Amino acid sequence: MTAPTIGPVDTAVMPAPAAQILRRDSTRPVWEEEPTKAGQSLKGLTLTVVCALILGPLWVVIVTSLSDQKTITDAGGLVIVPKSITFNAYTEILSGGVVTRAVMVSLGLTLVGTAISMAVSILAAYGLSRPGSFAHRPLLLTLLITMFFGAGLIPTYLLISGMGLIDSYWALILPSAVSIFNILVLRSFFMSTAPELIDSARIDGAGEWRILLQIVLPLSRAVTAVIALFYAVGYWSSWFNAMLYINSPEKWPLQLILRYYVLMHQSFPGSGTNNGIMTVGANQVPGLAVQMAVMVLALIPVAIIYPFVQKHFQKGMLIGAVKG
Repeated sequence: MTAPTIGPVDTAVMPAPAAQILRRDSTRPVWEEEPTKAGQSLKGLTLTVVCALILGPLWVVIVTSLSDQKTITDAGGLVIVPKSITFNAYTEILSGGVVTRAVMVSLGLTLVGTAISMAVSILAAYGLSRPGSFAHRPLLLTLLITMFFGAGLIPTYLLISGMGLIDSYWALILPSAVSIFNILVLRSFFMSTAPELIDSARIDGAGEWRILLQIVLPLSRAVTAVIALFYAVGYWSSWFNAMLYINSPEKWPLQLILRYYVLMHQSFPGSGTNNGIMTVGANQVPGLAVQMAVMVLALIPVAIIYPFVQKHFQKGMLIGAVKG
């Protein structure tokens, strides 16, 4: 007795739900199927709301920094709809020299600090990623312990003071030069490098420095770019160490200037205020416009750099954190 054969099913005459189920690729999960029109509309609405929540405050800050006193007074503070555009706030804060010097200090700290942090983190992560390295496990355990237990603020201040680094730029770099989390992420990514490549390089006579510089680092551009961005943003946004260790106002970074003027409502050194109006020379600029202008200047570097590194986030952070 032979089993009956089943011919091809005509989905044209079947009900719509059953036809969709038969047309669906059985090898793909349901959540990977093409979304419906309602789903696409909901996603578009959600993205629109999220973008509005992010870009809305930024728009208010920029518009307020470009407004004159009459527009700010009519708006009762922060300006949403621009009426007249003026760059007086930017002209005043950049011509006074205080903010310009603070920007240069922050740029120098960010560049030098990021270079030192990346060098130390890469070397430490590569050494810990080699199974036969000296004191591999004790060093890794020591780093993990320091990741969860810190000395505290007062011992750190006494250490910086004892080293003679008070009122020195090194006090803004050395205490935050190394992040254990970043070292662990780099180590995990370095461990995922194919052992065959390293073994073949050693057979050809390459040393550890050449293996690191010509094999491991070129294969790890994504994770190194992300870690470098983390360090750079940390140095650029840092103000607490400057408040603790820097006594000279001419050495203040931009973020500390921003904190004193915006949050504590104190004027810049060498400038005066008159009923909320910042007076520099013969011009009068609204104090709120100047505050917003300083905030815009603090946001510009991160806003410029981030889009170039964003593509590396998924590949650099997620893969580097999961592998190994």
